Amino acid sequence: MLVPSIQHSCSIFLILLSKCFFFQRLVLRCDKLFASLQVLDTKDLQVFKVTVNGQDAKFGFGEKHSFKGTPLEITLPYELRRGQEAIVEISFESSPKSSALQWFSPEQTSGKKHPFLFSQCQATHCRAIFPCQDTPAVKLTYYAEISVPKELVALMSANRDGEIPDPEDSSRKIYRFSQNVIHGVISAISTLNRKIGPRTLVWAEKELVDKSAYEFAEAEAMLKTAEDLAGPYIWGQYDLLVLPPSFPYGGMENPCLTFVTPTLLAGDRSLSNVIAHEISHSWTGNLVTNKTWEHFWLNEGHTVYLERRIGGRLFGEQFRHFQALGGWRDLQNTINTLGDKNPVTNLIPNLNEVDPDVAYSSVPYEKGFALLFYLEQLLGGPDVFIGFLKAYIQQFAYKSIVTEDWKKFLYSYFKDKVDVLDKVDWNLWFHAPGMPPVKPTYDMTLANACVALSQRWIKAKESDLGSFSSADLKEMSSHQLIEFLALLLLEAPLPVSHVQRMQQVYDFNAINNSEIRFRWLRLCIKSKWEEAIPLALKMATDQGRMKFTRPLFRDLYSFDKCRDLAVKTFLEHRASMHPVTSMLVGKDLKQDQ
Repeated sequence: MLVPSIQHSCSIFLILLSKCFFFQRLVLRCDKLFASLQVLDTKDLQVFKVTVNGQDAKFGFGEKHSFKGTPLEITLPYELRRGQEAIVEISFESSPKSSALQWFSPEQTSGKKHPFLFSQCQATHCRAIFPCQDTPAVKLTYYAEISVPKELVALMSANRDGEIPDPEDSSRKIYRFSQNVIHGVISAISTLNRKIGPRTLVWAEKELVDKSAYEFAEAEAMLKTAEDLAGPYIWGQYDLLVLPPSFPYGGMENPCLTFVTPTLLAGDRSLSNVIAHEISHSWTGNLVTNKTWEHFWLNEGHTVYLERRIGGRLFGEQFRHFQALGGWRDLQNTINTLGDKNPVTNLIPNLNEVDPDVAYSSVPYEKGFALLFYLEQLLGGPDVFIGFLKAYIQQFAYKSIVTEDWKKFLYSYFKDKVDVLDKVDWNLWFHAPGMPPVKPTYDMTLANACVALSQRWIKAKESDLGSFSSADLKEMSSHQLIEFLALLLLEAPLPVSHVQRMQQVYDFNAINNSEIRFRWLRLCIKSKWEEAIPLALKMATDQGRMKFTRPLFRDLYSFDKCRDLAVKTFLEHRASMHPVTSMLVGKDLKQDQ
């Protein structure tokens, strides 16, 4: 077999609002005694020509798989010996319906003047842009050139190497990028920027750029804290790109260029933990990476742990525990939705013939964090455990690993506490579905007010509703409001009269914080309050963050009176959704194409 060396470059030319034409140059190194075949992942690509060291090579496609795409099989014109390198050049074209790309006409953007394109490759969609070994087990460097109309800006997960006029078209210019640290590839096209730190620009459409600069102004403080906890930041630049509302995730940790959803723009920086999360991925995820998607918790559990350590340093240990407790509630909600016997709720699930997008949930994030938080408490506290985390990152930097590698290093690092580690039921933590076998200990200081208020509402009779007033929330932060609503969502639905009174005294409909609004609307729909239906449908379609869109559509579908309307609304908006969001909501609503 041939594997890419860490030398990989490609020149990319994008034809906006149509499709992508690519010319790709791969440097490959043989790791066997002889090799004559190279197999690359593709999905909905047309390949026109392949050469190896300048000689034409035969190529063909293997059998198409339902979600993995089609293997591209390249027959080398001669055999390579072990250690020998070859330059493989491929000319190909992506599909206008690529699952990795979302195209926007000018009318679909905030400014209404220019088109917009972004890519989203996790988990297995990079193959829908160009032929590659589309697995986190393979890392590479790259050089890229992107040709775009002069009025647009191209961005990639790399350092910007300047721009030049496109020699083939005077109305376009070429942006150059180089990424010398091995990782995966991503790209986007955007507009304006603002400097918010010595190594950070925030990019967004001009209508959002100033608001974004304010919202994410704490990025440098978070970066410095992360460096103190995890080691030097090796990527150089740390920029943020605010994408259109249809972006399916809260953030995506592309090196040098984090993608974020505009649903983070709460106006009070209260949702900035997502930025801390994506910053943390610079160490756990991009520097040390899960080898396969079964071990996704290695990326996400460690990143949530580091994110909350940053929050603890900046806002106090009580805040860290409060955020951790909120994560436990989110995990409970996920388990309730998926079922406590569902094998995808294993920390290490079996993903044989399972699409990673379909298996995606909060489990690797929050069950993974719970394990690390439990181990922190078991092994000596936060100061002791952060020493392990820093050593773990140093040990596996630039590598892709599996859980067994992590566990062996844990035992090696805590060799004086093997007896303590042996008491952990690893099989239950890793391979049992449902909630974790042990619940860590949480400081309840900031949560007590949320618990008390939620219990008042749960126990309230009709005659008690007059006892509630806006003063109930006077001392609560937005984080506590989120926790209050999350606690109610874990209980049986409230009577309609209760949510109606809640709206009267708290006016949740007027709150724009997306995390609060999301939980409030779920609470209303679960209580079958018909007046909330249009508001829930609006939130489900005005933005496409799957954390919000999928549960809202599921709740609406479960509400008999609006099931048909939910399906009708989804079908009307499906074409403007991100391809992954469209596919998964379609499954949720039994509208698979």
